[in-house]
Amino acid sequence: MSSDYIKIYTGNPFITQLIVSELREMGIEPIVKDESESARLAGFAANIDGDREIHVNNDEAEKALAGVKRVLADNKE
Repeated sequence: MSSDYIKIYTGNPFITQLIVSELREMGIEPIVKDESESARLAGFAANIDGDREIHVNNDEAEKALAGVKRVLADNKE
């Protein structure tokens, strides 16, 4: 991952998708890192959905974190 990006959240796929939707509504295009999907595509299949990471550009981190907090407050994770 480029040093221009920062990880702002790690969590389950459901909450991650809610956060991604919120960020996109805010005009932020996040990058989602999914190790379990990467492993599956490489042939190391596992049936367990692992945590996903959300990364955003450093310049958008503060704004993005506000969106993450809003989603988490609404979903009490």
